[in-house]
Amino acid sequence: MPDGLAARRATRRLRDGDPGAAFARRWRARALTGAALLGVCSVFHLCTAALGVAHAAGAAANAPSQAGRPALPVPNMPAPPRASLPGFNPPPASPGTTASGPVRAQPARMPFYVATRGTTTIYVLGTLHVGDPADYPANQPFRAPILGALAASPTLALELSPDELLVSQDDVSKYGVCRRDCLPGLLPEPLWHKLALRLRGNPAALDAIKKMRPWLASLLVETYDSLSAGLQTEYGSEAQLQNVYIRTRGKIVGLETLPQQMRAFTGLTLAQQREMLAQDLVQTPAQNVEDVRTLHRLWRVGDADAIAAWQAAKSEKLARDKRISDSIDNKIVYDRNRRFVSRMLLIAAPNKPVFVAIGALHLGGPKGVLELLRQRGFVVEAG
Repeated sequence: MPDGLAARRATRRLRDGDPGAAFARRWRARALTGAALLGVCSVFHLCTAALGVAHAAGAAANAPSQAGRPALPVPNMPAPPRASLPGFNPPPASPGTTASGPVRAQPARMPFYVATRGTTTIYVLGTLHVGDPADYPANQPFRAPILGALAASPTLALELSPDELLVSQDDVSKYGVCRRDCLPGLLPEPLWHKLALRLRGNPAALDAIKKMRPWLASLLVETYDSLSAGLQTEYGSEAQLQNVYIRTRGKIVGLETLPQQMRAFTGLTLAQQREMLAQDLVQTPAQNVEDVRTLHRLWRVGDADAIAAWQAAKSEKLARDKRISDSIDNKIVYDRNRRFVSRMLLIAAPNKPVFVAIGALHLGGPKGVLELLRQRGFVVEAG
């Protein structure tokens, strides 16, 4: 069955309530754990990032946002012990050979689109802030159309500029970490006990998370799940793009500033932060890991609308309070989508294409970046 058709059928099963489907977490604009964990260990470029946190917003990671949340780092967190967290058993690397000899690996398709309005062109790539080495073969890390678009673009636009990402961990610590053990008092007692139970096998992480505000604790839980899925921050899309693009000596800019990205979290009410963390704890770690892998598979197929439909179905299932859940999405996904598009239009110019790389969950759906570009008069086609 062609990959695109399989993705659409899987999305339809999610929407229609197939009991065998794993309803993934919301991977809102957290950029799936991508670059922020770079700092923490690289929200969520993980373990050397969660263990550092790597950029998915996105969120963010571009991780697990990637995808939707901004990619912010989780500061100075201990890595989850391999045997203590359910599902934390990364799969062994494939040797890349068959009985007939070496396999020539193909790069992931990835959600990639070309938006044109007259002589103005914006290339849009949906990223994940973590990935697998197989996503980016050494001989050709991206498909030819993506490499061609990079070569043609004098500007590469990421969620955050590389310079701001370098200092993001300091701001995450400043606004997300308390001087005392504040988290138990900020959560309803049942929610705190549920979180403590989740981390019971990692006492160092449990001790550290007590000093976090709920929004940062949520990013940490997601970071651990991404690590457990066997994905790696150094194979996040942003890092791989820069490896290719830096050779062209083009300009790399951010679509939002670090303060703007931080406000996506620090501006959340306590009720919104509690809802965000509660959703991360609805499922078992093993279910969350399967969701990360499902998102990764959909991203490899490259259909932004299928990814958006999948995310909407799982968000509907995981929401504890629908009204509050929707308000979180507005704050950390849809408001940022509008900001991204406004910034794209300021950067783009006739006959000077711009290449935009943002968390994959920002692209599809009626409030996604692709639809917002259509509303601005662009013709948007898959690349």
